[in-house]
Amino acid sequence: MPLHDRAASQSDAGKRNRESQIHIFELTLLLLLAAVLLTAFSRRIGVPYPSMLAIGGAAIALVPGAPVFQIDPELALALFVAPVLLDAAYDTSLRDLRKNWVPVTSLVLAAVGLTTAAVAVVAHWLVPEMPWGAAIALGAIVAPPDAAAATAVLRQLRLPHRMLVILEGESLLNDASALLVYRLAVTATVSGALTAPQIALTLLVVFPGSLAAGWLLARIYLICVRPLSDIPSAIVLQFVSTFGVWLLAEHLGLSSILTVVVYAITLARRAPREMPARLRVSSYAVWDTAVFVVNVLAFVLIGLQLRPILGRFPAAARADYFLVAVAVVATVILVRIAWLMTYGAVVRWKIRRFGAGVRRPVLPPTIRGGLIASWCGMRGIVTLAAALALPGGLEAASAFPHRDLIVFCAFAVVFGTLVVQGLTLKPLVLALPFRDDDPVERETQFGRAHLARVRLHGSDRSADKGPTEESQDASNRRVLRLEVLRLQREALQDLREREEIGDDAFHRLEWELDIAELEINSRSD
Repeated sequence: MPLHDRAASQSDAGKRNRESQIHIFELTLLLLLAAVLLTAFSRRIGVPYPSMLAIGGAAIALVPGAPVFQIDPELALALFVAPVLLDAAYDTSLRDLRKNWVPVTSLVLAAVGLTTAAVAVVAHWLVPEMPWGAAIALGAIVAPPDAAAATAVLRQLRLPHRMLVILEGESLLNDASALLVYRLAVTATVSGALTAPQIALTLLVVFPGSLAAGWLLARIYLICVRPLSDIPSAIVLQFVSTFGVWLLAEHLGLSSILTVVVYAITLARRAPREMPARLRVSSYAVWDTAVFVVNVLAFVLIGLQLRPILGRFPAAARADYFLVAVAVVATVILVRIAWLMTYGAVVRWKIRRFGAGVRRPVLPPTIRGGLIASWCGMRGIVTLAAALALPGGLEAASAFPHRDLIVFCAFAVVFGTLVVQGLTLKPLVLALPFRDDDPVERETQFGRAHLARVRLHGSDRSADKGPTEESQDASNRRVLRLEVLRLQREALQDLREREEIGDDAFHRLEWELDIAELEINSRSD
């Protein structure tokens, strides 16, 4: 090829690449605008916005000439799951999780295991030629409710605090257990064999390694950011570290989900002592916005996958695919209901037979509570991304047995649970009213009273060391008030460490102290 022709060809390719990038940028802006409008509309009519966004995305995908968005599975998990997971885990109360470890564990392990097994049996029965490894992979893909979907829906409803703790704890941890089964099933299907030593080695490495990595990376992060005082740089580093922890865990073969959860919980316990108020208030505002943007994009993109997924298999097979998908969706929903109602019945029988316990009495789970928890099984981006990550991709769909069917079933479960359960959850909650004594508000009031006593005692002690406040200048008054706030922060931290208040009340009171500190500093500027 002559040099001038080669240069012209490269110039045309560069021009097309720039136009493609601009087109992607324009479409992203349009998606964000559509998502904001759909979110506003969903709040006006009183329905969860994830359901409305998924419906809107599917509607856009069916419009002739609408753009086709392909989700890269690894990018989807890192971009859409990591920040949402960290945000949810940061607010998680270890005290409340420990108090409810039995029901949380039953959902994280038993419910996921039963759903995986039931879906595998149903899929293999309807499609006998599907290998058991592929059927188990499908079960593991659709088994775990998604943290982003559950958090986005549950935070709009007023449920009893204990139920929220259990459901949010489940959504944080069940992805790790399901994706571990998924990894083993895919390995067995592709390689043709999976030995017991391989399974044991995976279990012995992944879980302890993820716990240790999350804790260690959090401590390293806190040491590295200690000298930082610039707010924009610190916030950027927060996001970089979140994605970095996720990617590092992936490269090490650990559970990214479990690593990020432990990383966030460790930060939540250590950061209040080391992060200044002005940085904390600013970062919370940025994180709230970022998590909202990530959520709305994720749920819209879920709906937009309808066209590329439908286009992957011939029209003649669609009826069979729809039959299998409906059966899988029904299995996912019914198994969760059966497990939670059975678990509740067993616990009620145990309490009647042996009592509620002396040291830590256990309130018997109610039937209405079991129904609500059963219906809080929305799936999200993790399920869809795991299905799309099956070996094969767009160019070689035959690399994994029945990959197209598995991807379509995963989409059906995500879309079906978001729409069916998401739209009917609020009416179900209203139809089954709960009486909640609001323990978070009670602990917050207790904490405020305790901090008020600390303020009075701290002011008196500081006044005894010097002249009265009336004779002090503005600088001395500011120093006095900041010292009192420091004493209150220590007292608040002590309340949480003694488990007299949980993390929810702690963060509310910490926010009030932060605002008070910012007001003091602003008056002195």
